[in-house]
Amino acid sequence: MPDRGLFLLARLLIPLAALLLGGCASFATDRMAERLSLAMLNQNDPEIVRAGAPAYLLLIDSLIADAPDNGKLLLAGSRLYGAYASGLVQDEQRRKNLSNRSLDYARQALCGELTDLCAALDLPYPDFTPAVDRIGQSDLPYLYGFASAQLGWIQANSDDWNAVAALPKTQYMLERVVQLEPGHEQGRAQLYMGALLSLRPASLGGKPEQAKRYFEQAIEYSGGHDLIAKVEYAKRYARLVFDQQLHDRLLSEVLKADPNQPGLTLSNTIAQEKAKALLKDDYF
Repeated sequence: MPDRGLFLLARLLIPLAALLLGGCASFATDRMAERLSLAMLNQNDPEIVRAGAPAYLLLIDSLIADAPDNGKLLLAGSRLYGAYASGLVQDEQRRKNLSNRSLDYARQALCGELTDLCAALDLPYPDFTPAVDRIGQSDLPYLYGFASAQLGWIQANSDDWNAVAALPKTQYMLERVVQLEPGHEQGRAQLYMGALLSLRPASLGGKPEQAKRYFEQAIEYSGGHDLIAKVEYAKRYARLVFDQQLHDRLLSEVLKADPNQPGLTLSNTIAQEKAKALLKDDYF
């Protein structure tokens, strides 16, 4: 349970933020949200983030409550909640709750900016895809923000068939992101596509060789700095096709790499923890 001091800190920060960012200071609000995200993502000690993130989340909630139509702020909130849920929370119900908040914020952001796509989100798949096809380069952050938040929500709710049923739409949105800007977020869309396409072996309809290409592209677009791409490549593709040599090489590269990279430090540190566990696991 978070230390009481964190809640005291949040109680101090929230009124201060309201005082500093009131009125028309939307730019300052966006900068604060961006810096909060970076402070969390650039931390190399996951335990510090686990302990301190609740204060950040309370602060971002207060900023969003004061500016509920600020799309950039909503995306920052979605990203913070998603990062905390996916990498730092073990309790299943808490992960679901946090991923729900992440998705809610991403949907609010998308619906505030892309009304046509918002109206199509709950339509049948054939009626949904044309709205995604009309998304242009300038709208990419909202499309990607929603798709990545929805994927995190699906993973947290994998025991719910309603969540699993959202996978085709999520995949289609990520494919559109790749079409518009292959290097967006250092290739994270390719990483997600690789994970989706390696959920099943080829004999059951999976597409492992396409997954392999996406994983390799994700590594290339990050310059090899996004270590979670190599971990997922090993875990999802190399294990799926029983390629122990590739599996062990990828994970060894992760352990030898410098995890301190702008915007990726927290993710990389967690990736190295996962790589150690995977190498110890007697899978092959």
